[in-house]
Amino acid sequence: MSDSVFKAIADQNRRKILFLLKEHGSLTAGEIAEYFAFSKASLSEHLKILRHANLVYATRKGQFIHYRLNTTIFEDLLTWVLELKK
Repeated sequence: MSDSVFKAIADQNRRKILFLLKEHGSLTAGEIAEYFAFSKASLSEHLKILRHANLVYATRKGQFIHYRLNTTIFEDLLTWVLELKK
């Protein structure tokens, strides 16, 4: 697990994006933007950080990119946390 995962989840807005994707399954950037007041450029940067950390998948469908959670990373993170508890 890379440091990029911790950087990505450290931000409140990115955590909100992750919860939105958990709730909805798959959303486009435009659909995600409806939940935030910041610029599309800021949203794009947040999504880039989440993709770089492999926390989300981005799949092009026609002219839209759909984002969804990569739950494997969260399983790895949970395993790591549980190892610390031992």
